[in-house]
Amino acid sequence: MTRWRPQQSIRVTALGLLWRAGCLLAAEALKESGVREALVLVNAMHITASVVINADESGLHHHDYEQWLEKLAPHEPVSFYRHNRTGEDNADAHMKRQVMGREVVVAITQGKLDFGPWEQIFYGEFDGGRRKRALIKIIGE
Repeated sequence: MTRWRPQQSIRVTALGLLWRAGCLLAAEALKESGVREALVLVNAMHITASVVINADESGLHHHDYEQWLEKLAPHEPVSFYRHNRTGEDNADAHMKRQVMGREVVVAITQGKLDFGPWEQIFYGEFDGGRRKRALIKIIGE
């Protein structure tokens, strides 16, 4: 049984989902590990960020999810959220993360991420640009 746990740093420069960033990080870690049959966990490691699997379709993440999430948990008015009365202004980012989730697990088959058609891993950040970490844990042979 092999365990591989690189911790990746990524620079987030904007809000929203980073297209395929999670998939690229996972593929890079998989290649370094040499594992052929396994499971890989990809975790955002931040309370205002998400890792999700979805279709890599034009517009779906760039526009549709951002609009939908903003309707569910709008950033403004900042005073609406009790959390923001503490001096923070990111209560909406915490809620968006809860809706989108914390992490994903993907099978590795014959040394490749085993996705369905169009599936990719996406990293979503809802609280602004700064250095973030992503945990990738591969367990298998």
